[in-house]
Amino acid sequence: MSVAGDALRLAVGTLTVLPVAPPRSLDGARPGVAMVLAPVAVLPLAVVTGAAVWLGDALQAPPLLTAAVAVSLLGLGSGGLHLDGLADTADGLSVPGDRERRLTVMRTGDVGPVGAATLVLVLLVQVAALAGVVSAYGGRAALTAGLAVVVSRASLAAACVRGVPAARAGGLGSAVAGAVPRTAAVGVVAVVGAAAVLVDGGHGVVGVVLAAALAGVVLHRARARVGGVTGDVLGACVELALAGYLVGQVVTLPGG
Repeated sequence: MSVAGDALRLAVGTLTVLPVAPPRSLDGARPGVAMVLAPVAVLPLAVVTGAAVWLGDALQAPPLLTAAVAVSLLGLGSGGLHLDGLADTADGLSVPGDRERRLTVMRTGDVGPVGAATLVLVLLVQVAALAGVVSAYGGRAALTAGLAVVVSRASLAAACVRGVPAARAGGLGSAVAGAVPRTAAVGVVAVVGAAAVLVDGGHGVVGVVLAAALAGVVLHRARARVGGVTGDVLGACVELALAGYLVGQVVTLPGG
């Protein structure tokens, strides 16, 4: 099995609930290539999310209901992995104490009040922003919704760029932290940025900037509080990048 084949299996198996054979090896460049291929690996989720938006508009469902269904399907399609990471990251980075205590809180997986509140608020922002896009664009919002999925997963390549350390040994974060060459990360961002311009024009540029900014804030906070990234931190980057891209669409609409 080639490096690319193993990497794609790793990305699909980690980022979606699609049944795939596990990679035969995780050595060498495979973890980094997997993060570079993350936007490709989630194309089935992007199609499902976009299809839900298109169908909701075709059936003349309320935009809020359409958006809620699309976001729910996306969460189910990713196995809730990133949502769990968002909640755990919010709890871990907010708890007082030293680095080890914060990592312990993140590792336990129990959702505390800060994590629960963050999860609800971010989901509300995602649904409300997507509903605004559906109201403004109608069926064409399906393209924007699908692209938002791809853009959000592109944040993984940037978050795993060389120079960003793992917060602890073991786990997904340790395997992929610092595994993506800088040129590859820049390439991924450039490609999704170009796609955003083609699909959403200036709105897409604003969305990519907001997505990158929110993911960057999470990374900066994680490095300051726990010393680097974990799998949970990467999940938080994905969810906030998704919210950022969608918000970027509605705030640039006339009257937005």
